[in-house]
Amino acid sequence: MQRSLLAASATAAFLAAAPASAQTVLTTSSWVPPTHALTVAQKEWCELVEKNSKNKIRCNHLPRAVAAPPGTFDAIKNGLADVSFTVHGYTPGRFVLTQMAEFPFLGDAAEPMSVAFNKVAMQHPEFMKEHEGVKVLAFFTHGPGIVFNTKTPVTKLQDLQGLKWRVGGGMVNEISKTLGMNVTLKPAPESYELLSGGVMDGTLFPAESIESFKLDKLIKHATMFPGGLYNTSFVLMMNPAKYDKLSPDEKKAVDDASGEVAARLIGRHWDKVDRRALGLMQANNVQVVKADQKFVADVKSRTSALEERWAKDAESKGLKNAGKVLADFRAEIAKQSK
Repeated sequence: MQRSLLAASATAAFLAAAPASAQTVLTTSSWVPPTHALTVAQKEWCELVEKNSKNKIRCNHLPRAVAAPPGTFDAIKNGLADVSFTVHGYTPGRFVLTQMAEFPFLGDAAEPMSVAFNKVAMQHPEFMKEHEGVKVLAFFTHGPGIVFNTKTPVTKLQDLQGLKWRVGGGMVNEISKTLGMNVTLKPAPESYELLSGGVMDGTLFPAESIESFKLDKLIKHATMFPGGLYNTSFVLMMNPAKYDKLSPDEKKAVDDASGEVAARLIGRHWDKVDRRALGLMQANNVQVVKADQKFVADVKSRTSALEERWAKDAESKGLKNAGKVLADFRAEIAKQSK
C-alpha cells in the first residue's frame, strides 16, 4: 500500500513537472538597451505569446545581442536567435520596398504609422519576397524624425549643410544627401560616442532616442517638422525553421500576437517614450525650433523626386503601381490617425 502511494506521488510529481519541460522556448535578441522601447515591446510581445499559448511557449531574453545591428537579419535567418528586429536601412541596397515608410512628412505618431505600414505591406507579397529567409512577424516604424545637434539652431536649408550628421541608412540617407547634408551611416547605439567626441555634430532621430541613448546632456538644438523630416522602417522577425517546428496551436499563438497587434504594441511604446523624451528635452533646455513654411517647402521641393525614383525602383522589383501603394499608405496613416 505504501509503495503504491509512493509510486502514485512520484507519477503525479512527474506529470506536474512535465508541462514545464515540454515548453517551447523562443530565444530573443535585442541590440538596444534593456530599457529601450523596442526591448520592452519585444518582451511584451513575448508575454502575449505566452498567454496565447497557455504557457506552452516562453521566451529566453538574451542579456546581449547575438549580432551587431546590421547583422541581425542574417543572425535570425541563420538561427543564432529565434526572434529579433532590425532597421532595413542598416543594410543598404538590400531592401527597397520598405523605404515607402521612410519619406518626409508621413505622420506625427508611431502607432498609426506602424499599423498602416504593416497593413499595406502585408497586402503585397512583394514585401515578403524581400524578406526571404525570415518569418516576418510585423512591420513598424518609429515616431517622426527630428534634427538634433550640439552646435547651432537649424532654421533653414543652409543650416543643415554646414554640419556633420549621423544617419541610420535607408531613405534617410538619400533625403540627407538631397538636402546637401554631410552624412555618415552609423547604427544608433554609436551616437553617444560620435557626438561626445565631436566626430559628428548632429544626428537624425525620433525624440525617444535622446533618452534611450543618453544624449539629453549633449544635444543643444532640435528642429521638428510636421509629420517628421523622415522615418525609419523596421521588421520584427522570427527564424522560419523555429516557426515551422511549432505545433498548430503554438503557431496560432504567435500569429495572434503578430501583424497589426505587434505593430500597434510597438508603436504605442514608442509614442509613450517620445512624449517622455520631449519633456526631458524641455528640462535640459534643448532649444526647439519648429520648421516654418519656407523650410518645409524647400525640403519638399528637394525630396519629391525621391518618391518618383522609389516608385520606379519598387516596380522593377515587382511591386505593381508603386505610386498607388504609397498613396494608399498615406491614406491609411490618415485613417489610423483619426
